Amino acid sequence: MLLTLSVAAVVTSGCAMTRWYLHRTSRREASYGKDRVRLTALWNAGGAFGLPIKRAALTALSAAGLALTPALAKRSRLGAGLFLGGGLSNLWERLRHGKVYDYVRFPKAPGKLKRYVFNLADFAIFLGTFLVLLAFRKRRT
Repeated sequence: MLLTLSVAAVVTSGCAMTRWYLHRTSRREASYGKDRVRLTALWNAGGAFGLPIKRAALTALSAAGLALTPALAKRSRLGAGLFLGGGLSNLWERLRHGKVYDYVRFPKAPGKLKRYVFNLADFAIFLGTFLVLLAFRKRRT
């Protein structure tokens, strides 16, 4: 459990520092890698992928997901730590501000993916979920 909590602390701290830096500086728009990655800082009051979900529902869903962390840690401590850190970061931001600060977009991504803007916590949640699912699959075979 120490690895899970340590990873979660690093992710949560990294997210907070990144948001602080971007929000406090003029780094609101920038392009990297021949416009494959674009910094587009904005506040997102909705759910993931712009879903129009109310704040109370998002908070309840986040709390339920975070409550699963001990069970997830039994499969993948690293994955659970990433999931927990990203989830806590977004939950804290939502409780504190009522919205989440997103800042990374992929303009050359396929399909609708190019429209969405993410943050570091989102990437941690996605990667953590992937690692946990991978661990479930490995244990079945």
